[in-house]
Amino acid sequence: MPAFAYKAIDRTGKRLSGSLDAASSVALARTLEDRGLVVVAVADAAPNGAQPRTGARGGKRQGVLDATRALAALLPAGLALSRALAAAATVATGIVAERLAAVRQRVDRGDSLASALAEHADIFPAHYIGVVRAAERSGQLDEAFARLATELEREESLRGKLISAAIYPALLAGVGGIAVLVLLLFVLPRFAELLRGAGAQLPRSTATLLALSDMTRAHWLALFVPVIFVAGLVAWARTTAEGAHAFSSLLLGLPLVGTLRRLALSARFARLTAVLLGGGAPLLAALDDASESVGDPLARAEVERIRARVREGAPLHRAIDEGTLWSPLLAQLVAVGEESGRLREFLSKAAEIFEQRTERATTRLVALAEPTMIVVFGALVGFVALSLLQAIYGVNASSFR
Repeated sequence: MPAFAYKAIDRTGKRLSGSLDAASSVALARTLEDRGLVVVAVADAAPNGAQPRTGARGGKRQGVLDATRALAALLPAGLALSRALAAAATVATGIVAERLAAVRQRVDRGDSLASALAEHADIFPAHYIGVVRAAERSGQLDEAFARLATELEREESLRGKLISAAIYPALLAGVGGIAVLVLLLFVLPRFAELLRGAGAQLPRSTATLLALSDMTRAHWLALFVPVIFVAGLVAWARTTAEGAHAFSSLLLGLPLVGTLRRLALSARFARLTAVLLGGGAPLLAALDDASESVGDPLARAEVERIRARVREGAPLHRAIDEGTLWSPLLAQLVAVGEESGRLREFLSKAAEIFEQRTERATTRLVALAEPTMIVVFGALVGFVALSLLQAIYGVNASSFR
């Protein structure tokens, strides 16, 4: 039987790890659970006996995911929140473990878990904190962490698929860009000397190409300007409210990315509102918390507008339909939910629909990058080859006159 490495926690919060033979990872997990352990991770054992990677090796996102899995498993088992946080900190090593230890200290002093997590917004995203805040009000923390673990696992799986799909387009873009620069900086100048020395009249395409090569060689430092400009824009978007607003507007204005962004924001708004309503919060209070937790500045402003309209007496579906940010399907599903008295259920259904559409649209967008890169660099190489062949043909033709 194959060997599987595992990480688990016992009822006292002690961290355990090891390697066992089992028919499958599922069978091993069941065996450990029968022993009274809470399984955190199971993976194929490496030849050297390495354990499943977590925490610092997997990055902050992986550390948060491992900690969330642990909390989702420990809280339903009856472990106190403070001890569950301590156990989760042992699972997620590195900076996530340090932040969880600080969160536990604040919880022990009497602070709410959501406010303690909010002190570390660079680790825990806004919607994560919003779900925890809603769960604390409803007393359903174990369900909230189970839901967050499922959501984070889905995001991590999608991110892994996208990274795998984007490797080839990224390599193609890098190699193609380097090839074009080598042509402009080194190859074409040599051809330019030969062609000009032959005294033949150069075709317009060849003259344009050689002029571009000369300009690139003379101002090669300008090639770094776009990189510096993009880095500055990213820093501005991350550190200032104006930059975040401008970046969000830019994303929504792009043809394909804008549609994908609207789907993702619609899913997040529907999920947050459904969780808050499920926790017993009134609609206005749920919209208040959703506006604080949605993250995107344009989405926050839209939720605040919707709340103002609902406070004036407008139905939620009409307030949503009056805006342009959310997907039109959201207003239709909310209308059905309001008419049937099952608003939370239809909001959850809307979130599932939008999350599935977001995953499919993202996968298709990445898949389109590969043929796009091939066409772009194929056109560039074809233009260079055609221009040089025209010039060489002109030189040979003039030699027979």
